[in-house]
Amino acid sequence: MDTEIERCEFIHAHEDIVDRVNREMPADEILYDLAELFKIFGDSTRIKILYVLFESEMCVCDIAQLLNMTQSAISHQLRALKQSKLVKYRREGKTVFYSLADGHVRTILGQGMEHVAE
Repeated sequence: MDTEIERCEFIHAHEDIVDRVNREMPADEILYDLAELFKIFGDSTRIKILYVLFESEMCVCDIAQLLNMTQSAISHQLRALKQSKLVKYRREGKTVFYSLADGHVRTILGQGMEHVAE
């Protein structure tokens, strides 16, 4: 069974579009960093933690209880989220409280929830 495959020779039918997009294309390093950021969102435990923090600032103990996980497991995931600059923390006495790093993270989560709810 033969199927015809569209072949794109290196003749630009829309050279102006190709040139414009090529000028706007971010550097490979930036695209790599973006891909790494989205990998962080690829873990359901980290998504649960981010959603919890979307709702409220919390300490590790409260997050662990809420998600029915060990404090060690939560701390491990929080470390990855901090390294990716998705969460921040503040210390109050001996307790450390975690929250979303900024409005960008809130927007990403909010738009993601809207998208999957459609």
